[in-house]
Amino acid sequence: MLILVDDMGFSDLGVTGGEIRTPFIDGLAREGVVLSAMYNCGRCCPTRASLLTGLYPHKAGVGHMTAQLSLPAYQGHLRNDTATVAEVLRLNGYRTLMAGKWHVGGDFQPRDVDSWTVGDVDHPTPLQRGFERYYGTLYGAGSYFAPHHMMADDRRVLVEADDFYMTDAVTDQAIAMIGSAAPPQPFFLYLAFTAPHWPLQAPRDDIARYENAYQGGWDKARVARHERLAASGLFRRPWALSPRDPKAGAWEDSPHKDWEAMRMAVYAAMVDRMDRCVGRLLDHLTSIGARDDTLVMFLSDNGGCAKSLDEDGFALSYPDHLPDGRPIAIGNRPGLRPGGSQTFMSYGRCWSNLSNTPFRLHKSWVHEGGISTPLIVRWPGRIPAGRAIDDPAHVIDLMPTILDAAGATMPREMGGHALQTLDGVSLLDPLAGGGQLAGRMLFWEHGGHRAARVGNLKLVRERGHPWELYDMDEDRTELSDRAPNCGADVSRLEAAYDDWAAACGVEPWRVVKRRIGAGRDAS
Repeated sequence: MLILVDDMGFSDLGVTGGEIRTPFIDGLAREGVVLSAMYNCGRCCPTRASLLTGLYPHKAGVGHMTAQLSLPAYQGHLRNDTATVAEVLRLNGYRTLMAGKWHVGGDFQPRDVDSWTVGDVDHPTPLQRGFERYYGTLYGAGSYFAPHHMMADDRRVLVEADDFYMTDAVTDQAIAMIGSAAPPQPFFLYLAFTAPHWPLQAPRDDIARYENAYQGGWDKARVARHERLAASGLFRRPWALSPRDPKAGAWEDSPHKDWEAMRMAVYAAMVDRMDRCVGRLLDHLTSIGARDDTLVMFLSDNGGCAKSLDEDGFALSYPDHLPDGRPIAIGNRPGLRPGGSQTFMSYGRCWSNLSNTPFRLHKSWVHEGGISTPLIVRWPGRIPAGRAIDDPAHVIDLMPTILDAAGATMPREMGGHALQTLDGVSLLDPLAGGGQLAGRMLFWEHGGHRAARVGNLKLVRERGHPWELYDMDEDRTELSDRAPNCGADVSRLEAAYDDWAAACGVEPWRVVKRRIGAGRDAS
C-alpha cells in the first residue's frame, strides 16, 4: 500500500517535529522505519511519474508538467516505453487499486471540464495504465467540497452529497475496493491524497481544532519545530535552522495576523483530517486480518508550496463558481475567512517556509525544502521497527522496492514496446537492516533548477544563479556554500549532471518555457 500526500512539507508530521496532530502516521513511524533523506522530484506530476515507473520523470515523459510539449521527455503523460508498478503487479497476480489524484494523464484545463477528452492517446487513465479500479481526480487541484470532475473507473461521476469531502471520499472508496473480508488475492493500493494541496478547504470542526494554534506566527513556530526535530534523533546531527526565506516577511510585520493564523489553521486541519483517514484505512486492514501482512509506505510528493495564487493566471484558470452556481472567490483575500467551499486560497510563502523546516526553499525548487520528504515504511516481521535511516534514496526506488517485496518479475516489453531499464534500486535490504545506499549518484531538474548528489556532496543550482555545493553530512540545511573553494568537485558533479541530462532528454528551461505557453502550468 503506497500512500502519497500532496504538497506537505518535511516537518508537518508529529514525527518530524510538527505541532499538527498526526498520531496514526506517527504510529506507522514507530512501528516501522523512517528514511530521513528520501527525495522526491520537487513537484506533483514529475514525482508521480517517477514513483509509478521507477524512472526519472523526463524518461517517463513528464519532465515538467502535464502539457503536451511535443518532446519525448515533455509529452505530459506516461510514455509507452514505461511500465507502471500497477501494470507489472497485475501481470504477477495482484489486484491493482487506485484512489485519489492521477495527474500523469495529460493536460486538463480546470475551467474546461465539460469539454475534456479523457482516455485518448494523450490522456491515459489509471485503468489504461494497469489499475483495475479507480476513483478520484485526474488533474492537479480543485474543490474538496464540490469538485467539478471526478472519475469512477473510466466514467465521470457527479458529486451531489452535501457532506462530500475529497479526503474522506477517496479513503471510503479505497476501503470499499479492498473489500470487507481478507483478500483471497494480494492487492496493491495506491492512495494519492490531494491534501493538503491548495485550495485551503476543511470542515469547520477540524479548523476549530487549530483556530488558536498559530497566533504566535511562523517565526516562533519554525524555531519550535526545529528544536523538536533536533531532539527527536531522526537526524544524525541537529543541523542549523535555515534563516527565514528572504522573500517572506517577519511575523511581527504582518498586517493581517488573524487571517494569516487562520490560513495555517486550515492547512493543519487538512493534514489532521488526512491522518485520521490513514487511521481508518489501517483499522480496516486490521478488521480483515491483513494489517500485519501489508507493506505500507507513506510520503509526500514535494515540499510545502509557496504560491500566492496570483501567479500564472489563476483567476482565469480555475472555475469561478461551484457546480450549483454559487461564486468562488479565487485568491488570497485577507477580508475573507479561509476554509469554506466558496474560497480558493493557499497558505503562501511564509507558512510554506514553516512546513519545510529546517530546510531552504519550497516546492518546485531542488534545494532540500523542495525535494525532501520523510518516507515511512512499515512491514511487521520483515522490517525491524523504530529505526531511522539517513542514507539518500529517491522516489525512483519505490517501484523496484515494491516489485522486490512482491516477488514480481519486470517484463522486458509491454504492448509491443521495449521497456526502459529502471533507474531505481530496491530499498528492501537496507530497510530490513541488510545494507546501505550511500555511493550512487542522484539527479534532479525541474523548471531550470538543477541538482546532483553523490555521497555527502550535493551540487545544486537555482535557475539563473551559480552552482552551489554543500556537504550534506555537515550542512543539510544548505547554509555554507563550498563551491568557491571546491572547484574540482563542482566540475566533476556538473559533468555528471550534464551526462545525465543528455541521457534523459532534459531541455534548457528557455526551450521548455517557450513551449509551455501562458497559463498552462497552474499547479
